[in-house]
Formats: sequence, structure tokens, C-alpha cells
Amino acid sequence: MAVKVNKDMTINEVLQLDRRTAPLFMEFGMHCLGCPMSTNESIEDACATHGVSADELIDQINDFFEQNTL
Repeated sequence: MAVKVNKDMTINEVLQLDRRTAPLFMEFGMHCLGCPMSTNESIEDACATHGVSADELIDQINDFFEQNTL
């Protein structure tokens, strides 16, 4: 069963599921994956801060998990 990520999750939660998702965040300009905000800021809030689409990022992350089931 594939993991389903949503905009309310934190970057850290997704990275804990699979560290191989890190490049997806970096492609969206989120290069500081170890910063304190990654542990308590939602993906939606992080995307707003970086001026990128949360929906597009979530789609790419969920595509990753569909192709790489845990």
C-alpha cells in the first residue's frame, strides 16, 4: 500500500518516511531540509513561504511513493 502525503504534514514527517524524497523538496527551492522549521511547519506553509505550489509538490511526492512503495 502506497503512502499518501498531504499538505498538513511536515517536511520532516515526509523525510522520515523516505529520505529519497529530499531531492523533490530541493527542486521546489527548499534546500534547508534540516532547519527547525521543517519539523513543525506544514508543507503548505513551507510552500507559501517559498512561493511554490503545494499541490504540485504533493502530487510529485505522492507519485514518488506510488512508484516506490514501502
